[in-house]
Amino acid sequence: MRRFIFSALLALTFLAAAPARAQQDQQALVDRAALAVQEIMRSSESAPEVANLLRRARAVLVCPQVFRAGFIFAGEGGACALVGRDGSGSWSSPAFYGLGSGSVGLQIGIQDAMIMIMILTDRGLQAVMNSQFTFGGDASLAFAIFGAGVQGSTTAAAGADIVAIARTRGLFAGLSLSGSILTYRPAWAQAYYGRDVSARQIVQAMEVHNPGADPLRAMLLRFGSAQ
Repeated sequence: MRRFIFSALLALTFLAAAPARAQQDQQALVDRAALAVQEIMRSSESAPEVANLLRRARAVLVCPQVFRAGFIFAGEGGACALVGRDGSGSWSSPAFYGLGSGSVGLQIGIQDAMIMIMILTDRGLQAVMNSQFTFGGDASLAFAIFGAGVQGSTTAAAGADIVAIARTRGLFAGLSLSGSILTYRPAWAQAYYGRDVSARQIVQAMEVHNPGADPLRAMLLRFGSAQ
């Protein structure tokens, strides 16, 4: 009997710990995303202009580490968190995406980028929340690269649906997201929220919430509120 009770308690302990372990990767990404927002907003030479874009944003996609390497053939990849804002200015908990691409050309180098993508229009948000989205693949959407160390300008960003700002380190010159594919990760959402949920349920309907996302939401509220 004692052995049975001990085994049952051990099983219950394992089941209770499983969700916490399942959330480790997702929570680590969310924590890094909060730090990335802070670092980008504090270090950008165009911080006032970027803050103005953030105040207009319908949603923000944060990719705290996108790694790119190549010699003739190049590829990049990283994990991203997408959060949306409602009419009252509150930010949602994150939906999770993967970013990847491949290209061919005369290029060599290694690059580590921290990227924040501001989605300024409902049209842009609907496109990004699809299960798979290709940057530059929809001619009806205007996309701009803006800010420290990357090509772009305030004028180019003014009429854009989607604007990206990044901090990059490495040997590649600038940053290009054209052709990069953004893919929703439902398994990550299930692990983080404990049930199957779509990106729209998370970002627009705000049906689920994880307190672990509060620092990221607070960071966006801090830099994206009217001064």
